[in-house]
Amino acid sequence: MTPSPYQLTTPSHVLDRLHPRLRAYFGPVPPGSVGRGEGVFDVVGTPRRWLWPVLAWLARDGIVFPVWERAVPFTVENRPARVGRGCGTGREAHPTPAGRPASTPTGSHPGAAGSVAVRAHRTFRFRSGDRTMVDAITAEPEGLVDHLGHRGRLSATLRAEVDVDGPDAGALRLVSTRVTVRALGRDRSLPSVLAPRVTLVERFDDDADVQRVSLVLSAPVLGTLYRYEGAFRYEIAPDTGRG
Repeated sequence: MTPSPYQLTTPSHVLDRLHPRLRAYFGPVPPGSVGRGEGVFDVVGTPRRWLWPVLAWLARDGIVFPVWERAVPFTVENRPARVGRGCGTGREAHPTPAGRPASTPTGSHPGAAGSVAVRAHRTFRFRSGDRTMVDAITAEPEGLVDHLGHRGRLSATLRAEVDVDGPDAGALRLVSTRVTVRALGRDRSLPSVLAPRVTLVERFDDDADVQRVSLVLSAPVLGTLYRYEGAFRYEIAPDTGRG
């Protein structure tokens, strides 16, 4: 089974600190299977309505949405894939083959095998109707990269951290170290004074028997631009349909 993008880009001694129930979420999804979760977000979006026109533009590509809602039911589906740069995240470039050795090159080149990826669809049940956020987490030569939206034109390079002790012991924290925009066939890094910062924390709550997730998108000077947080239950199941 092909290792997950997290396993290919994060030292094993860091992943060994993960809560045991999180290892299935960040481990490989077997070919022919899907990782499926269902839960409720306590909050989604931003109350700063002056940001909504920008969010509405990003919503067309399935990245974020111009909302501020509480108690939003949602589902998530994670599927193994190989994603080539420029082919977008809404479909696979090539299916992930079974039995591929862990040393498989992970460069992202259109026309090649593509990068080892987990393609995710998160469907939010907003009061105004369902909306789906799509992205592909890939293993790249520079590390873990999240390609956002149907076309994957916005990407964030992520640093993975797992605390040994404290309130978030066993949780995975992903922090963006670089944000790029793909234009005219090239990736262009946003300068640090303009680049938004993504912080995602996934932890397991033993008392409630749920996985808790928190994402914050922030920017210098402006502060929090967008966020969601909630809880869900997750399992690996046979993939009976292509979402």
